Amino acid sequence: MMAFANPWVFMKWSGRLLPWLTAIAMLALAGALWLAWRAPADYQQGDSVRIMFVHVPAAWLALFMYAIMTVSALGTLVWRHPLADVSQRAAAPVGMVFTLLCLITGSIWGKPMWGAWWVWDARLTSVLVLFLMYCGVLALWRAMEDPLRAARAVAILTIVGFINVPIIKFSVDWWNTLHQPASVLRLEGPAMHPAMLWPLLAMAGAMSLVAICLHMAGMRTEVLRRSIRTRRIVLLDRMSRAAAEPVGSAP
Repeated sequence: MMAFANPWVFMKWSGRLLPWLTAIAMLALAGALWLAWRAPADYQQGDSVRIMFVHVPAAWLALFMYAIMTVSALGTLVWRHPLADVSQRAAAPVGMVFTLLCLITGSIWGKPMWGAWWVWDARLTSVLVLFLMYCGVLALWRAMEDPLRAARAVAILTIVGFINVPIIKFSVDWWNTLHQPASVLRLEGPAMHPAMLWPLLAMAGAMSLVAICLHMAGMRTEVLRRSIRTRRIVLLDRMSRAAAEPVGSAP
């Protein structure tokens, strides 16, 4: 496994894997969308329930990407893995997009069900805090010029912010909220009808593949960006040294 700590080893195998994984993700997404379209309408919510097939996987992936960021933050602070900060920086915008998608689809779904685009529900509020956390870590990276200091600061902020993840998960159990309790990940088994459960799981799997592809592509972009930055610094250093050397007198 230590061989993959080398960024250029990662670039080699990810460059081979990413095109195939992207093709599989697009085919899986097309199939999942077809299953979601063919799923029956809900007896109470009608066709508006189809928003669930995007909203729920987006919510799961918003939490999953933050979990990846937290593990990467530990890799930066504890194990000092060369790719840990790269992974965290690539995961942040992906997680932010899925969190925003969760909030938008939730508002669209909530309007006909609750009669309002937004309510200060415990889960809604905690997901909004998650979105602000994503924005915060991205802003912190841009605010600090030293990459090492920025990596440590963002890693600490990410780990501290992880406390919001279980709050999001268990908010419907701890407080009286408009959201229903978990109906898929339960000890008693899923409470959903298979006609809706399987399309939902298919969408979750397909969107997870898309998230993995985006994360891997982001890591590759970040490795290349840092390589260009390093080469530019080396080139500028050589040019400054050459300019500082005295010009020898002609014989």
